[in-house]
Amino acid sequence: MALKLFYHPLSSFCHKALIGLYENNIPFEPVSVNLADAQSSAEMRALWPVAKFPVLRDEVRGQTVPEATVIIEYLDQHYAAHKLLPADPDRAIKARIWDRFFDLYIHMPMQKIAGDNIRSAELRDPHGVAEARATIEKSYAILEQELGDRTWALGDDYGLVDCAASPALFYASLAVPFSDATPKLRAYYGRLVKRPSYLRALKEAEPFFDWVPLDVKPTLPV
Repeated sequence: MALKLFYHPLSSFCHKALIGLYENNIPFEPVSVNLADAQSSAEMRALWPVAKFPVLRDEVRGQTVPEATVIIEYLDQHYAAHKLLPADPDRAIKARIWDRFFDLYIHMPMQKIAGDNIRSAELRDPHGVAEARATIEKSYAILEQELGDRTWALGDDYGLVDCAASPALFYASLAVPFSDATPKLRAYYGRLVKRPSYLRALKEAEPFFDWVPLDVKPTLPV
């Protein structure tokens, strides 16, 4: 098969890449990687020594593509019938801005909280966790104002930003629940998690949900 995705089914950033593949029904070989196992991760490390997933390998083009956003853009260029990045340059810039927003101000702070939960007590960082929670809450408030009455992040078309928003909000909401002050964000989240492409990724992750080190264990949307 032309495409291989090195990933783990539970990984939030891997979910983002999976959505890009599933939205367009792009055939690929999933290669589940255990980063703690040298044999399991050897092929991925040889391709991408940074050793962080997801990593896409295109055997036809001889191209290794790391990082979920870059993977989605690569799929858009070479494999996707339905493009997830807007064709209009100005809208594409806006998409990249909000993609970064979800990754940097929701996704990464959520990972800070999760990472701290698996540390031993003497190594925990309560100040850093408090800052991460505050960043997520501030981001929720910004999104509540930004979303308006749009169905998806940028309008009527599902795209790159929604791919970023889905796992970021799914996992972040387990650590910092939505409040009554963000009804538009809550409704947007409800649409995201029921999107068939993301629901498929969540069903594949479900056997590993007990591993999630957040305040509340995830469940499939109903």
